[in-house]
Order: sequence, then structure tokens, then C-alpha cells
Amino acid sequence: MKFKSFAKKNTFFCMFAFLAFLIILAAVFAPVITGGVDPAASVLKDALQPPGMAHIFGTDKLGRDIFTRVIYGARTSLIAAFTVVVVIFILGTVLGVLSGYFGGWVDTIIMRVADMMVSFPGMVFAMAIAGILGASIQNAVIAVSLVSWTKYARLARSLVLKIRNRDYVAAAVVTGSKTPYILTQYMIPNVIPTLVITAATDIGGMMLELAGLSFLGFGAKAPAPEWGLMLNEGRPFIQSAPWMMIYPGAAIFVVVVVFNLLGDALRDVLDVRDE
Repeated sequence: MKFKSFAKKNTFFCMFAFLAFLIILAAVFAPVITGGVDPAASVLKDALQPPGMAHIFGTDKLGRDIFTRVIYGARTSLIAAFTVVVVIFILGTVLGVLSGYFGGWVDTIIMRVADMMVSFPGMVFAMAIAGILGASIQNAVIAVSLVSWTKYARLARSLVLKIRNRDYVAAAVVTGSKTPYILTQYMIPNVIPTLVITAATDIGGMMLELAGLSFLGFGAKAPAPEWGLMLNEGRPFIQSAPWMMIYPGAAIFVVVVVFNLLGDALRDVLDVRDE
């Protein structure tokens, strides 16, 4: 009954959570869905076949099944996007809480580093970092993480500044509570809901950035099944074999929209308001 009432009250959240769950299931059970077909297996005689009974999404220039590569691409894209979000969530939250609570030189150092990071266009800076580290999906994750943590740090800092001088925090200090206790019991719990919403809405954005890096040659490398890389591989065939770009592009669009709307719905569920 509790779930029924929750679902009735939060219909949009349940709907998009279900869709996100289906996307994750498709990534986890990719071998089952694709019938065990190797996404990197090339059959040159089947190259550039249009969508049909044998290959429902068609094949690419090497005769690889695009449906198989799109499904396996969900694994690569979701794992990379989730990894980035987790890294920037943890790093940004920790630095932001420390900056807001301690102030002084700690705040100055962290915020000046954050200012330096945001003074460059994010995508260009990520390309520069990925170019220095070398093209790979792991290095793309590192590059996007180094560029994106500042938003979480600034948000966490602003939330901590709002509650640092509250009466219950002052009472905890007066009664002899140690700094680690205050941080874990008062500061972090107050910033987590807002940051969780931000993280949920950032999944789609991080996926787009990673796909963009792969499309530009700074992310995943062939023969990895990754949606941005698949778009890059299909670009020369946009007129003769448009399905090479249509299906991975549609996959990116659907997944990004689902996770963005899930984040918006989560905001309504948690009902975070400024006090």
C-alpha cells in the first residue's frame, strides 16, 4: 500500500525510474539481448547492409551489427557517465564542505582552484586534458571529472555557509562536539539531498560530454562499442548509410532525456527548498 500511494503521488518519478531501470537492465544483459553476438566481430561481406530481418539496425563499414553495438554501447556509456558523476559528487562535496565550514585559507585555496578551472570552456579544457593523457574512455572520464567537480564544490560550500552559524551547530560546538562529528552529523546530511538531485540531472550531461569527446577522437577508441565513437565512424557515410548515425544518435537522445527527466522528477520527490 505504501508503494501504491507513493507511485500515485509521484507518477512521473516512477515512470522515468522504470525507464532508467530498463536501460540499465539492457546494458547488464546485453549478451542475452543480442544473442551472444560479439560487438567487435566484423563480417566484411555484410558491410553497409541497411536495416532488415538479418540486422534490424543494419551494419557498419566492417559488417558489424549496429543493434549489437548500440546495446553494448549502453554499458560503456552508462558506466563512464556513472563513474564521472560519482567522482565529481564525492570530490566536489568533500571540498565544498571543507571550504564552507573552515573558511579562511582553506576556503581561499579551494575556491581559487575552482575559479581557475571554470575560467576555461569546460569542453575545451576536457579535450586538452584528454589529449595530454591520451585518447581512451578512462582518460576521458578523468578529463571530464577534473573539469566538472567545481559545480558541486560551490554548491556544497554555499549550503554549508547557510547552516554553519545555526543555533544547533553552535550548541554542538559549545558542548564539545569534535569537528569530524559536526561535519558528518550536521553539514554533510544537509547538503546531500540537493547534491543528489544535481547528480541525477548531471548523468545525461556527463554522457553527452563523454560521447562528444569520443566523437572528436579524445575518448573511446575502436573497436570499442561506444555511442560517440559510433557517430564518428558513421559520419563519412551519412548519405550512403545514414543508419550508422541514426541509431547511436537516437540511443544517446533517449537515454539523456530519460535521465534528465528522472532528475527533475527526483527534485519533486525530495522537495528540496531553500529555507
